[in-house]
Amino acid sequence: MVPLHINLKKALILIGAFLYSTLLFSQTPGLGTWNVLTGRFNYNSKWHGFVELQLRSQQTYDHFNYHEVKGGIGYMITPSLSALVGTGRYVTYQVNDNFKLPFLVSENRIWQQLIYNQTFPSLRIEHRLRAEQRYTSAGYRNRFRYRLSAVIPINKKTITNKTFFLNTSNEFHFNNENVFYEQNRFYLGGGYNFSNKLSLQMGWIYRSDFFSQNRAQYKNFLQTSLQFTFSKSKSTAIRNIGSVD
Repeated sequence: MVPLHINLKKALILIGAFLYSTLLFSQTPGLGTWNVLTGRFNYNSKWHGFVELQLRSQQTYDHFNYHEVKGGIGYMITPSLSALVGTGRYVTYQVNDNFKLPFLVSENRIWQQLIYNQTFPSLRIEHRLRAEQRYTSAGYRNRFRYRLSAVIPINKKTITNKTFFLNTSNEFHFNNENVFYEQNRFYLGGGYNFSNKLSLQMGWIYRSDFFSQNRAQYKNFLQTSLQFTFSKSKSTAIRNIGSVD
């Protein structure tokens, strides 16, 4: 039987090679940034709400061309299954400067989602299904998303206060017009849960956009996410460590 540490070294080498080749051969030059600030309020053991702000850039903290503000209300159906309804405002600008007008697309969006969590010893797997109704300056669109993610605590068996964790996810975007499979987002990163009120995550996003006539565009982003959680009482806290957006 091959020792586990040898398999781990091989896995790390393969991951490193994949990351290097992806960064090297990305078709869109420069490393963009994906910055997220989330506020979450747990009303009780069933109901919660959130507000989120995002800023994205095409270069490293430069050429900011996208921002969004969104929020929603969620309900815990069971300890493993939750539902949420949300809405938001999304604006995309020209790509060669910071918020350069005129904007390319503006959008108001409504969405519904279900999240199902599978919990194992030292591992949580999350399945997220989302349906979006998108009212854009270019017309109305539907979009459907499925995300599979995993969260692994490092220095503790579960994610509690003062816990480091790894996080990875892959999300597929579909629509019912033009190109059916329009986007993919792969995320690999980690974070630190300071307490039941504050969590920080950083990682790498590889975003693939697919267009008609077999055209595609690829982009690397550095994502930073800061999440604040507020609860009506200590007994009502609902932990939500995982992939954002």
